[in-house]
Amino acid sequence: MSGEFDDIRQRLEAIAEELADLAIVRLRESIDAGGHELPVDEKRLTRARRAVEKAASILREPDDLHDLDL
Repeated sequence: MSGEFDDIRQRLEAIAEELADLAIVRLRESIDAGGHELPVDEKRLTRARRAVEKAASILREPDDLHDLDL
């Protein structure tokens, strides 16, 4: 069953990378502008990236039904 989720998991991993890249851009822009605090949207991007990574991780887990002794 886990093979069914491979495409979705891969897309989630790509989205997580895009979010990480965008967060880095926001940090660079803030530094270049002389900012001393993290940009608000960088924090949101990081939270979103973590949530997407968690979703991808869940889809990577083995199917719980295979672990049951029926």
